[in-house]
Amino acid sequence: MPVTPAISASIDLAITGLRSEKGNVLVCLSTNPDYFPDCGKDAKARKIKVAAARAGNIEITGVKPGTYAVALIHDENANGKMDMRLFLPREGFGFSRNPKIRMGPPKFESSQFTVGAQDAHYAVHMNYIL
Repeated sequence: MPVTPAISASIDLAITGLRSEKGNVLVCLSTNPDYFPDCGKDAKARKIKVAAARAGNIEITGVKPGTYAVALIHDENANGKMDMRLFLPREGFGFSRNPKIRMGPPKFESSQFTVGAQDAHYAVHMNYIL
């Protein structure tokens, strides 16, 4: 019986708007709306850390077809988390499809996209409040 190769694609993220090359960019690729955008407790999410100095283009390989959303944090002090001040993020953040940021983070639905067998390319603009 012939073996059918597993279908997977790559997601290329073009990151713009980083205010410095300090620290890291933390990337979370999730399929679960319940854990978006903070996917720290999502065991199935793909979590990637890239030095901010090399984060202009990030490639996520081996992505199976499905519906995903991406959340990014510019962890400037490299402590592995989003730092807050009075409920406002002190570090940069970005989301797939660049939804408008209002009160609080966007919902999964406003950031979701579908991956098929073809590679996908998305631009993500980083936002800073403080």
